[in-house]
Amino acid sequence: AVLYTHDHVDHVYGLDDVRPLCFLAGRPMQVLCEAQVEDRIRKAFDYAFSAVPPAGGGVPKLAFERIGTSAFDVLGVRVVPLRLCHGPFEVLGFRFGNLAYCTDTSGIPDATWPLLEGLDVLILDCLRHTRHPTHFSLEEALAVAARTKAKRTILTHLSHELPHEATSAILPPGVELAYDGLEVPLV
Repeated sequence: AVLYTHDHVDHVYGLDDVRPLCFLAGRPMQVLCEAQVEDRIRKAFDYAFSAVPPAGGGVPKLAFERIGTSAFDVLGVRVVPLRLCHGPFEVLGFRFGNLAYCTDTSGIPDATWPLLEGLDVLILDCLRHTRHPTHFSLEEALAVAARTKAKRTILTHLSHELPHEATSAILPPGVELAYDGLEVPLV
């Protein structure tokens, strides 16, 4: 299954890569998203929804399920959507048990804060040192981490302006930078 936080192209344009997974599973890929995300996918990957399949290649087989801010189950896991602000855009984060994933965010609405209580792991947007209109800065992300009191906070969506070693050296205990290949169990 694929869960989408929002419809920006850096989040949806890798969808064609699920083709082999659909073939292996022998079924369409379950895609859970809000209406505007489905609309963007249907436009960007119009060939996958054509009545006449394109010649010479496979297409991703997708089964859309609309979500909002109500909790739902997917693949045996309870998912709680988290409304977030990405500058002027409304996006989603997701909570799975005691882990929350909040990327591409620059603000957390008042109604979302209670949903971030009792976390073991918070995966949180952090672009750079200076303020940005659609992403948390390091200072802002650290303030969110402190407010949630998550046991472990992993900063993600990092730019080149946050060198890994130098930034890691100044982070408080319980806060770390994400890296390619990092695995975080949901248990």
